[in-house]
Parts: sequence; C-alpha cells; structure tokens
Amino acid sequence: MPSSLLSRFHCSKLLLISLIWLANDSLAHSQDVLTYHNDNSRTGSYAQETILNPSNVNSTVFGKLFVSNVDGKVDAQPLYLFAVTIPGKGTHNVLVVATEHDSVYALDADTGAQIWKKTMLKSGETSSDNRGCNQVTPQIGITSTPVIVRPAGSSGVIYTIAMSKDSSGHYHQRLHAIDVNTGSELYNGPKEIAAKYPGTGDNSSGGHVVFDPAQYKERSGLLYSKGVIYLAWASHCDFRPYTGWIMGYNPTTLAQTTVLNITPNGNEGAIWGSGAGLAADAQGNIFFLDANGSFDTTLNAKGFPSSGDYGNGFIKLSTANGSLSVADYFEMDNQQQENGSDTDLGSGGVLLLPNTKDASGAVRKLAVGAGKDSNLYVVDRTSMGEFNANSNNIYQELSSSLPGGIWSMPAYFNGKLYYGPVGQPIYQFKFSQAKLSGPVMQTANSFGYPGATPSVSSRSIHNGIVWASENSSPAVLHAYDATTLAELYNSNQVASGRDHFGNGNKYIIPTIAHGKVYIGTTNGVAAFGLLPNKAAVNAPTNLDATQE
Repeated sequence: MPSSLLSRFHCSKLLLISLIWLANDSLAHSQDVLTYHNDNSRTGSYAQETILNPSNVNSTVFGKLFVSNVDGKVDAQPLYLFAVTIPGKGTHNVLVVATEHDSVYALDADTGAQIWKKTMLKSGETSSDNRGCNQVTPQIGITSTPVIVRPAGSSGVIYTIAMSKDSSGHYHQRLHAIDVNTGSELYNGPKEIAAKYPGTGDNSSGGHVVFDPAQYKERSGLLYSKGVIYLAWASHCDFRPYTGWIMGYNPTTLAQTTVLNITPNGNEGAIWGSGAGLAADAQGNIFFLDANGSFDTTLNAKGFPSSGDYGNGFIKLSTANGSLSVADYFEMDNQQQENGSDTDLGSGGVLLLPNTKDASGAVRKLAVGAGKDSNLYVVDRTSMGEFNANSNNIYQELSSSLPGGIWSMPAYFNGKLYYGPVGQPIYQFKFSQAKLSGPVMQTANSFGYPGATPSVSSRSIHNGIVWASENSSPAVLHAYDATTLAELYNSNQVASGRDHFGNGNKYIIPTIAHGKVYIGTTNGVAAFGLLPNKAAVNAPTNLDATQE
C-alpha cells in the first residue's frame, strides 16, 4: 500500500476509534444520575430507561434484588455512575451513598458489594449531635444530596458537605471533593465553611452577619452550574439566630467565590425544601423557595425589599460575573400571615419547566413551586410578580389544589406534573398551551407525612412509570403508570414480605438507573429490578403512545 494511502488508512482508523470512544462515553454519561432529582431543572425524570416498562414492572418478575447495609441513615438521594473503571478492580456501575455518620460509600450498583468507603471525619471528631432538633436525628453528618461532576473521559468527582463535632465541642461544616475511583480527598480538601455578609440581622457583628456552622445544616441538594458548586443552608428547627445563606465554590480549588444572604438585616429565611436542590436554568440563573423569615414590605424603586430581606419568597438569583444577587422574586400578598404561622414556601422545591408556547404562540419560561399553604404557584421566570399587598401578580395560581400541604417536590414528564401532598394521593396535573389544569388523575392510595417526592422513568416519552417511596413501617416502593396513575407494583404485594426493605425514611426519593431502582433507608440502600430466572423478564418494551 502506498505510504499516502497507508497514512490515510491509519488516520481513518484513529478517527473511527475516537468516534466509537466518544459514542460509548456519551452513552455512559447519559445513564448517569449525578445530582438531586436527576437534573438542574429538578424534574426527577430518567428518560433513558430501556429495561423497565409497564409490561414488566409487576410482582411476578420485578422485586427486591438486595439491600446493602451502611453505617447510618441515608437522607441523601443515592447517585449513579455508569461504567466506571476502578483501578485494580475493573469496570463497575457505581452507586454513591452518603450517610449521617459522615461516610461516603461507592457500591457496585449491580450487586451491592462495597468498592470503597471513606469517612469525612477528621481525627478525634464525631458526627454532630442533633442540636436539640428532631428533624435530623440522632446524628447529623451528610444530610444533603451530593453532586457529582463527570467531564467526558472522567470517572468523576463527588462534592459533599459534612457536619461534624470535634473533641473540644466545636462544630464544623466542610466541603469535600472525593475521587470516584478511590474515595480520596482532592484539591487539598476538605474546605472549612466560613462566611460573612453585610447586614445587621441575626448573629451580626461589626456590620456583617456571620455564618456560625453550629447553627446550620446543609439540607438542600448541592448544585453544580456553570463551573461553580452552590450550597444553601437550613436551620435546626426554627432555633435562632440564623439567616438565609447561599454560597458558591470553585470546584477545583474549593475556594469560596461568592456569598449571598437573603435575610441579612432580619432573621430566619432558611433554605431546605425537604431536601430539594437549588434549581438552575441554562443561563445559570438559580431558583429556590425560601422558608419563613423577615420580608421588607417597603419596596425600592425596582419593587425589591428595601433592606434586602426576602423571607418566604419564590426567588431568582443571577450569577452574572460570578457573583450571586437577587434578580427577581415573587412574594404572596398574605406573607405576614404565612410568616407568623410558619405556613411558608420553604418546605417545597422548585421545578423548572421546559419552554412551552401559550395560546398566542409566545414562548413561556415557567417554574412551579408549592409549600405548606396548599397552593400551587406557577411563575414566569422572566417576570415573577414581585410583591403587592392587595393581590398576587403571578402567572398562574391554583389555590387549595394541594390539600395537606407540600413537604416534598414534584416530578415532570411529557407535559404532566406529579405532586404528592401530605396525607393525599399523588396528583397528576396537565399542561396545555402553557397553562396548568388539574388534578386530572390521582393514585388510589395516599401518602402520610411527608407525602411523596415522585421520580419518573421512561424511554424518551414512552413507557413512563412514576415511582414513589412511602414513609411507613415497613417502607413501601410504589410504581404507577405515568398516564393513568394505575398502580403497577408495590413492595407489599408479595405476602411473604419478599420485597420488604426496612422502615421508611422521611424525604428519600427513588433513583432509577439502567434497569434498577434504588432507595435509601434508615441503615442502608435497597435495589429493585427484574428478578433473575423469570420467564417474563425479557417482556418486550411497549412503545405504544398510550403507555407514556
């Protein structure tokens, strides 16, 4: 072969190999679940599911595969990485599990076997006590869902916040960056969390409010957006002094890059959302629901609170130029009543909806949120409504549509929204021409406190299944057809208790990935999937449009 042809042959071969590698890498990353509720819009949608479908999720061929025990409560959502090459141990699908005992585990997602376990505690430290609050008890370690950053060709880095107590009785909050391959600390971590912000509110000194690590827990799932790791902070019960903090960190130096306090001249304003993560759009704007706290009814010329206090608000933050600032907000007209009665928005999470056209053909960028007051709020992300003492200037409000209130967040799939209020069924709401109607469907069973945060698996827009965990003793995993909300399966259906997996855990939500469903428990993580040696395991995937 002439040298020129040989050269072109080798180039073509190298190009082909590169394309195959990139395709395989893309496939691997499409299977990953790297953040709370699957994506930065917090939709809870896993749309790459090619194994589970409404035809084979039933108690005959589907059930519990294993339970892996760990050293504490699993309050964080388990995360999943597809096809990770572990040095000296081969390639594994990896399940990342964090515990309130301040441990992070990498488990084989297909067998439950431990690949590695690492403590986030320094020598002589323990996990924090519950700080006199029974919300997270008996210990506080890793409460929030970590976030994993996995660039193409990388196994990934796990970012997590761990709370601890040293031998002198001092409390610590630290940001850790953990190597997925080994569990080792990266970037000279961990980083001690400290902050101050101009203000005269709770725990202020010298014209600044000061972050006291003893007074906070990191309940909201971590957010990675536009090259920054974002943290948000909640209180222990409503024990003052505390205010509303959001912080940004560089992912490779762990240096703090930006700080914002949204009640700097007041008090309260925690950010917890029953574990929901801050949401972010494609431009890097951040959205969240704030808990009860100070709100300034005196507004400046732009319609914003004159003292910068946004308690009990539906808030949009700008991250322009690497700095956090309030860009827009919505505050209900009865905010004083809701603040006074602890009937706030802060118990729920924000979900950003895909762009949609209204009846006039205009593109709408919407977000939904709900809290304890039973109302469902839909805001236009480009003009949220601000505050008017006489009426709510909001895109759409469905009053009293969520009886029992929300201590959870919804899921979204194919034009439908799924909410699980306290003591109620999961309700399906439907979008048409950028307006929400409903509920149009509901499950036959109800969910006790704290209701349910659903997740949805599908193959694109087909074979939709709504999954939810019931906080009961024993816990119950439910699966419903996403179109009709008819129940397909629950883990109590087999009389022998074959599929029982322990007692319920308050805010835990199912993680679906590559044919399996994972649920955190009070002492481990359970995995469900198609049972071995069942004739119906290979039931064909139903792609009929009626089985969305």
